Amino acid sequence: MTPDPRRDESEFLANYDPRDYDPVSVTVDVVALTIRDGALHVLLVQRGNAPYEGMWALPGGFVQAGGPLQGTDAEDLPDAAVRELAEETGLSAKGGVLGRVHLEQLGTYGSPGRDPRMRIISVAYLAFAPELPDPEAGGDAADAAWIPVDALGLTESGDQRPGTTRRLAFDHARILSDGLERARGKLEYTPLATAFCGGEFTIPELRAVYEAVWGEELHAGNFHRKVLSVPGFVESTGATSDRGGRRG
Repeated sequence: MTPDPRRDESEFLANYDPRDYDPVSVTVDVVALTIRDGALHVLLVQRGNAPYEGMWALPGGFVQAGGPLQGTDAEDLPDAAVRELAEETGLSAKGGVLGRVHLEQLGTYGSPGRDPRMRIISVAYLAFAPELPDPEAGGDAADAAWIPVDALGLTESGDQRPGTTRRLAFDHARILSDGLERARGKLEYTPLATAFCGGEFTIPELRAVYEAVWGEELHAGNFHRKVLSVPGFVESTGATSDRGGRRG
């Protein structure tokens, strides 16, 4: 007689007790980047509760496991990232702003002791969008703001330089550093820079994105030739801007 694998699995699950294992929680954190006044900014929230009350952090929180005790449905990781971004910043109430956000998974962070409450593993996401509005703090955030990346004193090792006044909670300096490295690298081989622009943009506006993300000035003529040499990277609309530049 052939064993029924479904029955074997049902018996296993009926006797399975998750309390036999150490408890682990999962959170999401979001590195949300945009360009304001020609500089790269990251969205931060000021924590309203312990741990690290009063310190600044990336928007994020616990993934909803769902069930009758929580009164919520279980959610997937990207949904949790969007929800936390909306709850802690109020961006969802601003005319569908989050619908314009490019969202991708950045990495997973699970070092013991990264959170003083318990063993918590965080799945970090990277988000980009053009012309995002000022956020409004919500949820358990006391404040929310776009902060220039250069003001955070990040080092190559993923720390903050001594004397940096706006200290980041948890291991968020490292997560932010990883997000910046990902963004800068992807500008080399993908059209990611256009995610920081509107539907139409000029070549100088696109160059300004690269300069803001990379933190260096680019030769205008060389950049223009390189962009136009890549098939399908940008397409001319035939229109010109009020500053005389042809829009892509």
